[in-house]
Amino acid sequence: MLARFSATSTSSLLRRGSRAVSAAQRRAFPPLRRARVPSSPDRASPLVTMASAGARLDKVATPGDTAVADVSATGAFVRKDSIFRNRIEKDGPFPPEAGRYHVYVSLACPWACRVVSTIGLKGLGDVISWSSVHPTWQKTRAADPDDTHAGWAFADAGEALSSPSGCGSFSGGNYERDPVHGSAVRFVRDLYDRVGATGTRFTVPILWDKKTSTIVSNESSEIIRDLNDQFDAFATNDSLDLYPESKRGTIDALNEWIYHGVNNGVYKCGFATTQAAYDEAVTELFRCLDEIEAILSQSRYLAGSTITEADVRLFPTLARFDEVYVVYFKTNKKALREYKHISGYIRDVYQTEGVKPSVDMWHIKTHYFTSHPVLNANAVVPVGSDWDFDAPHGRDGAYPR
Repeated sequence: MLARFSATSTSSLLRRGSRAVSAAQRRAFPPLRRARVPSSPDRASPLVTMASAGARLDKVATPGDTAVADVSATGAFVRKDSIFRNRIEKDGPFPPEAGRYHVYVSLACPWACRVVSTIGLKGLGDVISWSSVHPTWQKTRAADPDDTHAGWAFADAGEALSSPSGCGSFSGGNYERDPVHGSAVRFVRDLYDRVGATGTRFTVPILWDKKTSTIVSNESSEIIRDLNDQFDAFATNDSLDLYPESKRGTIDALNEWIYHGVNNGVYKCGFATTQAAYDEAVTELFRCLDEIEAILSQSRYLAGSTITEADVRLFPTLARFDEVYVVYFKTNKKALREYKHISGYIRDVYQTEGVKPSVDMWHIKTHYFTSHPVLNANAVVPVGSDWDFDAPHGRDGAYPR
């Protein structure tokens, strides 16, 4: 409830020159003074009480059973592990076969877009199909008042959907109904229900086996590694090895600290519910970005002169940083456009053949700014910077420089 102020008497007007100020207005806007923190809840001011009520409303507005709610007792975001961890293996239950697998993604999700870019880089588009959901989360069990979950939804191309709280109307391209199951599956959650999954977030990517009608994996790091080396018999760019044996130690080490500090680090900043948790996450994030800037000043890619898995894993986070994370996740200490080497590197990777289909800025911005009522209640999408990823990157030539 907003406080309302009105003048109660016209006879109490005080004149200062030609300006009239009522006593009621003077009482409504007292002189500025240092705020005092109430010593107990009983002595809290009405505004403090209102703020506390707002916090409770925010908690209710958080979509249930989603990553937004995965915070510790200290207010730090703690991502849950994926539970489907089957691998593609020649002699295993899920062997590499052309046309057998479909990947469900969101073009807004950085983890899913790792898979899309790997399919493109390896030339597997005719071997493994993929499709994207609509970027705006939907209530997946709207008829059940006790089920507050909101998540990924399938929609016809061009179909408009509103935010989980009913705000806005968002339509675009590059999404479609489930091409495998048709109208029988409306939400990604339905795919998990079909295989009897419990105790998991309903995430993408999903590597789906059409032959056995089951989820093979929902762990992006393992999916891209299997796409790299298990489908070379079908790949049009089989000479590209994103995880070469000679660089595996370097790639593994990079993946470890970049995942914790950057890939997951931006979420630690955005989903933190205490100042201390946010401060710790944002400090580590920019320490890692400074380290990446230093590496890229000496090398075209993270692990040397050729693109590797480490770049595939980092790039989706960087591509979203200035347009979304700086605003939405409060990572505004510095924009990536301000980093000489990182900014050129983003353009370089983006312009690599096979990567561009993994970047759809309308999906990216629409998802983040419309799917989480607790973070953006009215689903207003900022205009953004229109940073041109197709501009010359200037990273050709010899290194170090």
